[in-house]
Amino acid sequence: MTFNRKDLLGLEDLKSSEILALIENAESLKEISQRDIKKVPTLRGKTVICFFHEPSTRTRTSFEIAGKRMSADTVNISASGSSLVKGETLKDMARNLEAMAPDVIIIRHSVPGTPHLLAHTLKTSIVNAGDGAHEHPTQALLDLMTIREHKGKFEGLNVLLVGDITHSRVARSNIYGMTTMGMNITVAGPPTTIPPFIERLGVKVVHRYDHLIPECDVIMMLRVQKERFHRPLFPSMREYSKLFGLNLKRLQKAREDVLIMHPGPINRGIELDPAVADGPFSVILEQVTNGVAIRMAILYLLCRGISEK
Repeated sequence: MTFNRKDLLGLEDLKSSEILALIENAESLKEISQRDIKKVPTLRGKTVICFFHEPSTRTRTSFEIAGKRMSADTVNISASGSSLVKGETLKDMARNLEAMAPDVIIIRHSVPGTPHLLAHTLKTSIVNAGDGAHEHPTQALLDLMTIREHKGKFEGLNVLLVGDITHSRVARSNIYGMTTMGMNITVAGPPTTIPPFIERLGVKVVHRYDHLIPECDVIMMLRVQKERFHRPLFPSMREYSKLFGLNLKRLQKAREDVLIMHPGPINRGIELDPAVADGPFSVILEQVTNGVAIRMAILYLLCRGISEK
């Protein structure tokens, strides 16, 4: 199984074999993070630039750790500390960064399609670390890796995605990846948070999900992204929590091997009751651990492709 692309921009056009190649490489690289000395020379001499136009804790830190664990030189740039604040265009800034000969540029941006623009503009490999409400491919890959570790398969698993689907790049990437791998997806949330025609992506839509809990292999709760709302989408957070939050009472109906997931950051008491977030079915911290391994695999496969050209 191979992954021979210049960039990782999303999961929409990835084949199942490419997704498996990324996950299987991550599984083999995960062991490095369990050593006393968490470093190998695999990417020595390679340079990785992380440019984050939006705030991030998990994604940014795990990319930096991933690069350093494989001995790459990592450079972090934020929008507030870049020449963008002086009026330079993103294209010009990117071309100037490319002139310094980095091997990979990882970008998170609030405008959908920005990584794709840079991928067409630059010869350097581009990794999408989240573009607006479009895609977040590395998050979906670590989610898939976590599911496979527990379930041993993808085909036929029933997955429930609950929350603000409209504004969730995590939901989109997971829908693309999970349907490609043969999983059955249902999305749930207030009608105002479900995109029109999302059924065309191969998912089912419900506005109440209690009846589905006994059938679920995986329940993924999504953050309510109030910062992306242009108008109120439901009466109150209290009502949202009552109707859509996952609490212990709802979880009583679940299977004994159900996985509870969340891409973070969690709004405790809204999407997830703290007892559920920290409970025995939760694999949220495992998702974070696997995020480092997945990002190690992505950097390795992209840089290997560069070396082989």
